[in-house]
Amino acid sequence: QVQLVESGGGLVQAGGSLRLSCAAAGRTFNNYAMGWFRQAPGKERDFVAGISPSGVPTYYADSVKGRFTISRDNAKNTVSLQMNNLKPEDTAVYYCAASTSDGRWYTEFSEGRLYRYWGQGTQVAVSS
Repeated sequence: QVQLVESGGGLVQAGGSLRLSCAAAGRTFNNYAMGWFRQAPGKERDFVAGISPSGVPTYYADSVKGRFTISRDNAKNTVSLQMNNLKPEDTAVYYCAASTSDGRWYTEFSEGRLYRYWGQGTQVAVSS
């Protein structure tokens, strides 16, 4: 079992930056692939970024490539999402999620159904 708690959301102007963090409670954090998803009002939940248990490889949605960076610290049981050059369309609730690492994750990393544990979310709002 893994409990996930996100932090770091807030209101920022377009072009600004935010760093989201996700703290995981559990002794087997380094067994899980981790992902960030987001859901805007009235829209479906979308994959943002994913990172393997070791930290390599990482995957990104096309909409955030070159602007967002996912990283993890297995010693501290944390995963982070550095978000730069934010745009109004990045406004959403951002969720951290943990997936049991097996072969499927490396090809289906963007599928929410592969993630067993979810945090409560943190709001990101980007003003124009």
